[in-house]
Amino acid sequence: MKKEDLKIVFMGTPEFAVETLRALVENGYNVVAVVTQPDKPVGRHGSVLQPSAVKQYAQSVGLPVLQPVKMKDPEFVEQLRSYGANLQVVVAFRMLPEVVWAMPEYGTFNVHAALLPQYRGAAPINWAVINGETRTGISTFFLDHDIDTGRVIMREPFDILPDFDAGDVYDGLMRLGADVCLRTLQMIIEADGHPRAIPQEELFAEGEELHPAPKIFNETCEISWARPAEAVRNFIRGLSPHPGAWTTLVGADGKRTVLKIFSVEPELADCGCDAGTLLRHGRQLAVAAGDGKAVVVRELQAAGKKRMASADFLNGMKDIEECHVE
Repeated sequence: MKKEDLKIVFMGTPEFAVETLRALVENGYNVVAVVTQPDKPVGRHGSVLQPSAVKQYAQSVGLPVLQPVKMKDPEFVEQLRSYGANLQVVVAFRMLPEVVWAMPEYGTFNVHAALLPQYRGAAPINWAVINGETRTGISTFFLDHDIDTGRVIMREPFDILPDFDAGDVYDGLMRLGADVCLRTLQMIIEADGHPRAIPQEELFAEGEELHPAPKIFNETCEISWARPAEAVRNFIRGLSPHPGAWTTLVGADGKRTVLKIFSVEPELADCGCDAGTLLRHGRQLAVAAGDGKAVVVRELQAAGKKRMASADFLNGMKDIEECHVE
């Protein structure tokens, strides 16, 4: 098979997917259409429609864009079929019905931000950092009936450095994902459309515990100060910069304010205080965790305020010793 023999439909929505789509276009692959989410209502009244990052890029290079509300919509399915694609590439998109993923001759493969079979689900980057992993990666795999369970074509590791947050890992995997996608396509070409792909069951290490990566909701992001300080630090960096870990500040007068915490020092100070106790650590704010240690806060944001250094936050809090978080 030659490169020109591939007719690709690309599916994706966020910025993470744009890097891979750009790599396909700039490396001369024949992308016949792009499928992305419908424009999202934004603004106070939802009167403005915001196109996805993938749509914006696709339109800038003249690619046809499809935005189905329902993936099983017969009109969409027929429109998709009309492009005659023999391969589909998916990056950070939604679950596909069989009528869609089974359509192309050479199948549909996904670029997933984890080393499968670990971290199946919608938020693999966040959960890998939250769980204190030192390594994650990119996997490409063929879609089948269940989420993230298909045969793996390639896996490429990526190191999570101690000072990385989820944003750093996102950026690194975004670039690595584009590279792995191109190498996966080369494997498909060299194998005439049918590369060797390994069932995920064969990738399980004996006794290995699988970690899921479910979608993250607002309630998922609440900090539990009863946990050890290192676990608290990993939780905060695993949700930074988006959506942000949060806690409730209870003032001396009993007033409650939601604080988002984006960054904490990797050094953990011993304090011997109850979990949730607020302390001054030099000019910075520190919070006691459940193991008698404290995390030192670098950046936070109070509800209705701008993101700021914890030193600036402390300047406006004279009675911090009489407050706590919960």
